[in-house]
Amino acid sequence: MAITKEDVLKALSYVEEPDLGKDLVTLNMVENVQVSGKDVSFTVILTTPACPLKDLIRNACVTAIHTMVDKEADVTVNMTSRVTSGRGDTSEVLKGVKNIIAVASGKGGVGKSTVTTNLAIALAQSGARVGLIDADISGPSIPTMFGVEQQRPQMIQGDHGKNYIVPVEQYGVKMMSIGFLTPSDGAVVWRGPMASSALRQFISDVEWGELDYLLLDMPPGTSDIHLTMVQALPVTGAVIVTTPQKVALADAVRGLQMFRQPQINVPVLGVVENMAYFTPAELPDNKYYIFGEGGGKALAEKYEVALLGQVPLVQSIRESGDDGTPVVLQNDSPASGVFRELAQAVAQQVSVRNATLAKTKPVEIKS
Repeated sequence: MAITKEDVLKALSYVEEPDLGKDLVTLNMVENVQVSGKDVSFTVILTTPACPLKDLIRNACVTAIHTMVDKEADVTVNMTSRVTSGRGDTSEVLKGVKNIIAVASGKGGVGKSTVTTNLAIALAQSGARVGLIDADISGPSIPTMFGVEQQRPQMIQGDHGKNYIVPVEQYGVKMMSIGFLTPSDGAVVWRGPMASSALRQFISDVEWGELDYLLLDMPPGTSDIHLTMVQALPVTGAVIVTTPQKVALADAVRGLQMFRQPQINVPVLGVVENMAYFTPAELPDNKYYIFGEGGGKALAEKYEVALLGQVPLVQSIRESGDDGTPVVLQNDSPASGVFRELAQAVAQQVSVRNATLAKTKPVEIKS
């Protein structure tokens, strides 16, 4: 019997998207089914270009056609993506941005900006459209890590004569930082309202365009900046960065709990354990747990969130950040693979969050 389009769709209705727990047909993830004799082709629309289950889904589709339709069928599975969004607001603020992710720590010195930088580039490498706001107004480090300290953003005139800032772009990531607007050796000594006003400008006065993910590199602690961020933006979720030792974990807990307060209620996508272990370049198989072992994993388990990744303490990560060429750009470095896996894990959690939780809106905080 000849193979029909209906035969193909019926077979694919038995292929489940592992994270979302429903089949591809029900989730409207199958398009452009073509049948010519024994040649079968179709497109699977993934929820992110950084999907870590791409090969698993492809193989499951081929197996389903061979098992339920024709074992001799020549199956071509085209994989593309359409990033989902969890936004529920109808405002004009960052209208073209699908997902806004806050990267926070509760504490300084845990490598949050390093994690954010490599995560942003890894997402861009996967094919996603990525932006990055350096929300640490008093200690901006993003321009240094991207090697664009001397660049200055341009201005364009938008609708109704309003001027907009054009973000600096490097390694496929659009970014904005106070570091682009002030001398590199100058101190930004501002009170909370001034810093919050600067963040609001980065949100409303910058031409971000269409983005799949906008990352916010948050300052340490739980401050005015954090409240401004959740009030001004519908934040998709938060990523908590910590190191394994007890003193860092205590602050990470506070950062995590801030997002979970009833009046804020921003989903926590997971925990990143940075500097999880030290591996010297000459002994790549050795691990030395300088700051303790498994603290980030224990934190994730206690608060029932995902452990997104464990980033090693290696010299190349520090050197590449100082040089403005983040380690994720170096294909021969084991650390680059860690950050690519981290990007996949974050994108995966965003997709699950958008499919299972309520749409996000800016938070109304009453004093």
